[in-house]
Amino acid sequence: MGVFARGKRALSISDRSGMRFPYTEMVREWNGSLVHYSEYEAKQPQLQPKPVGSDPQALQNPRVQAEATAQLILLENNPFEVIIYSGDTYVNVYSLDHQRAAGSKVRLRGPAQVVSSGPGGDDQADALNLQSFAPINTIVGVTDIDSANGFTIALGKIDANGTVTGATTSDVLTNPINYFYFQSSGTASTSGVKGGGANCSAGPVTLKAI
Repeated sequence: MGVFARGKRALSISDRSGMRFPYTEMVREWNGSLVHYSEYEAKQPQLQPKPVGSDPQALQNPRVQAEATAQLILLENNPFEVIIYSGDTYVNVYSLDHQRAAGSKVRLRGPAQVVSSGPGGDDQADALNLQSFAPINTIVGVTDIDSANGFTIALGKIDANGTVTGATTSDVLTNPINYFYFQSSGTASTSGVKGGGANCSAGPVTLKAI
């Protein structure tokens, strides 16, 4: 069987440019074209992409996320408004974007106050303050706003005609529900009076340590 000449003095025509180059400087591309090494182009990787499997989604040892502990929500100054409707006393509570559900139970508290102190931590100079909550000021005869039993709430804001507004929303981001109300066991002397003072809060009936 014969052998091919080495082509040391031969010339070759590039399949890409049509130009003449030394035969020994020619290389073959992935598609079979014979080109000069200066014209060589590697195969585009995207012509034969490597298969990529989907990312894993499930965890092998999942656990149910623990329910978040309910916390106190600080209210704005004078967040309570007493309303008399059909002989009954109601209290509107303003709590910005409270995200509470109708029928849930809420306890209202006055400002936190220090009742005693003692050493805390490793540093004896660090006083551990033991706190309680001051009573909420009486508003036109309504004294049970800070009842220890809390209240079952309804959403929205009630007026003296019994009309409730702001109980629903079509967009919680731009128009959140900011009011809830409850029926008081007290008897108000005047309707439409606001009060409560500063640093009142709304939260669960029983506080839990976190």
